[in-house]
Amino acid sequence: MKLKNKKILSLILSGSLVLSLAGCQSTNNTANESSKGEAQVEQASTKIVVDHEGVEVEVPTKIDRVVVGNTLPLASILSVYLGGAEKIVGLHPASMTAAESGLLSEVYPEILQAETDFINGSEINIEELLKLDPDIVIGVPKEQAQTLRQAGIPAVTLSVSNWDYDVLETYDEWIALFDQIFGKSEVSEKVSEYSKEVSKLIEERVSTIDEKDKKKVLFLYKYDDEAIATSGGNFFGQYWCDAVNAVNVAQDSTETGAININMEQVYEWNPDVIIMTNFTSYQPEDLYNDAISGDDWSTVNAVKNGQVYKMPLGLYRTFTPGADTPVTLQWFAKTVYPELFEDVNLEEVTKTYYKDYQNIDMKDEQIKSMYNPSRDSAEGL
Repeated sequence: MKLKNKKILSLILSGSLVLSLAGCQSTNNTANESSKGEAQVEQASTKIVVDHEGVEVEVPTKIDRVVVGNTLPLASILSVYLGGAEKIVGLHPASMTAAESGLLSEVYPEILQAETDFINGSEINIEELLKLDPDIVIGVPKEQAQTLRQAGIPAVTLSVSNWDYDVLETYDEWIALFDQIFGKSEVSEKVSEYSKEVSKLIEERVSTIDEKDKKKVLFLYKYDDEAIATSGGNFFGQYWCDAVNAVNVAQDSTETGAININMEQVYEWNPDVIIMTNFTSYQPEDLYNDAISGDDWSTVNAVKNGQVYKMPLGLYRTFTPGADTPVTLQWFAKTVYPELFEDVNLEEVTKTYYKDYQNIDMKDEQIKSMYNPSRDSAEGL
């Protein structure tokens, strides 16, 4: 809306200038130079960025109020990128739940002041959004972004799938778009570099695993009374399995994103390891205790052998790209192949990483909570 108002104001001023010049029938050099200077200032107040749909978007050069849409990890990544959450005035309720349950609200408590009423699921209430007076809206689908721009609100789309759900590459591309919008962030660049270093070290250790010794992994991405959803070959779960040379039991699925499965498929796959994300409220003990009505997990190898794990909840849910990725990689490698990563002390790794790369002094209790997240982290999904 601010950009639209500025354009209208610019037209009014331009019209006034034309009338004035016509009346005077003369040119004042000083006035002309002044007008040129004002025009340059006006031009400098906005710039063009290209989002992940290839759309050129005019955005303010100075951004103080940001609303994050339904690309859920972005609020946490942007907080780290900016070194604080003061500029984030709106975010998705599911992002807020993760912030409240995880580290984000402890590190950047101002995130709790952001509003969530402007969005329900993927639907945005324009009236509520306008109340937030955003300079920019980040992370909304292409059609929605176009609608917002038509309403005078700069909006950009970030893709989760353009890079084949590669967690590291997707993170890098998100940061590259942030660089266009906000300018460079040394912290985010360091996170990316360290993630790649960790990934390379893990790759060296797991590269010699024989095909017959590879662990079969099932992700329980979302799981509730209505459905069981896992990660097929076209979702982030495939990246995690590839990163540690494990087998994603659903890798042959050609569907994009989460795919619904049933218990018969689980029995057929009979995974060695089950990884539960923070997009489901169920915990490993629910499977161990066979406490989920209608689903019998007792015969599955991962359950029988005590190999069911909940993914960490750091600054955000760690299944997705994010600033937690370097420690998530090490957690995942040690979880799937503990014998290959006996020397990895996750507590030390976690403390060192967040201190050196995020300037966060992690307390023992915070680390314990990170690796043992509560059911609450899935609320609002």
